[in-house]
Amino acid sequence: MARASFNDAESRQTEAVLRRFNQVFITHDPAALAELVADDCIIENTQPAPDGSRHEGKDACVDLWTRIATTSGVHFEPESIIARGDRGEIRWRLIWGPDRLDSVRGVNLMRVRDGRIVEVQGYIKGP
Repeated sequence: MARASFNDAESRQTEAVLRRFNQVFITHDPAALAELVADDCIIENTQPAPDGSRHEGKDACVDLWTRIATTSGVHFEPESIIARGDRGEIRWRLIWGPDRLDSVRGVNLMRVRDGRIVEVQGYIKGP
């Protein structure tokens, strides 16, 4: 997995939060979300097109990510995590079948405050 983060303390903390967050989806275990998500978190999700859905507050964000992380028959392949200050990005591929056509690439643009995720905008490469 590529690494191009800055090396200052805030960037290192942001990268650590993003790596812990990413593990939720790799392991299909959402237990860490309660600790990683801020009370005022906002997600702009990838679906439905064209603008995605908006989820506000810790409960709504944890619920959405729990459903995604525990969806049967899908898994994420991480491509890169980059952190610069309080901002970061996770590039990934979501796979739901054996063929390369059974996948989509995407990116989450994220902001972290005090060790918790406060903002996420998700984008996918799709038709």
